[in-house]
Amino acid sequence: QVQLVESGGGLVQPGGSLRLSCTASGFSISKYSMSWYRQPPGKQREPVAYISNYGDITHLSDSVKGRFTISRDDAKNAAYLQMNDLKPEDTAVYVCSARDSETYWGQGTQVTVSS
Repeated sequence: QVQLVESGGGLVQPGGSLRLSCTASGFSISKYSMSWYRQPPGKQREPVAYISNYGDITHLSDSVKGRFTISRDDAKNAAYLQMNDLKPEDTAVYVCSARDSETYWGQGTQVTVSS
């Protein structure tokens, strides 16, 4: 019953915005750092965003810095990725993870940026 479920993906035009959600069930994320990864077609999975368990430390990859924001709401047992000014290069399957001693992974949600 331990799950991470992403939602909010879809098709958007360049310059548009999306907000991805990652909702946990079966466990509390309060002690877990939360991260977003993405895997573009034909490429390796790459880290995109990170937020510490306390929410006091965040990191963004250079390719998304200034456009994306990661946040968490432990009361809702969820993490989010706000994506603005989307580019075709952002097209990928976006996956959420929660890490402590164990690491949990979501199934991923497709984001397609195309005109």
